[in-house]
Amino acid sequence: MKILIINGANLNLLGSRQPEIYGRESFEDYLGALRARYSEHTLDYYQSNIEGELVDALQRADGAYDGVILNAGGYTHTSVVLRDAVAAVAVPVVEVHISSILSREEFRHVSMIAPVAVGTIMGFGMESYRLAVEHLIK
Repeated sequence: MKILIINGANLNLLGSRQPEIYGRESFEDYLGALRARYSEHTLDYYQSNIEGELVDALQRADGAYDGVILNAGGYTHTSVVLRDAVAAVAVPVVEVHISSILSREEFRHVSMIAPVAVGTIMGFGMESYRLAVEHLIK
């Protein structure tokens, strides 16, 4: 199985950004462990702070991947264009969040993406990504 993990704005700072919320592990370190655990599958990774580049990555994934794991970061709550991109592609997209968006500030409680994703996993730290991989490979 071929899976693309897409991380949005500010997620390039994982490991140093608000470690009390996001932990101290960089995504690259976690990704290495994830790839080792699922070595029989291809786990590709893309990160951008730019909304349009995230849309482009989703569109390129359609037909090229068996599944997408999307952590849109702050765009989760604001981006109609990312929502439309998820709705427009045939590849299944699992929305992921490291923290529980429902236990954070009220403006984070609503996801624009959740209604068009196949599911949402949140609040399990970096393990949210592993749970999404598990869903996609089953």
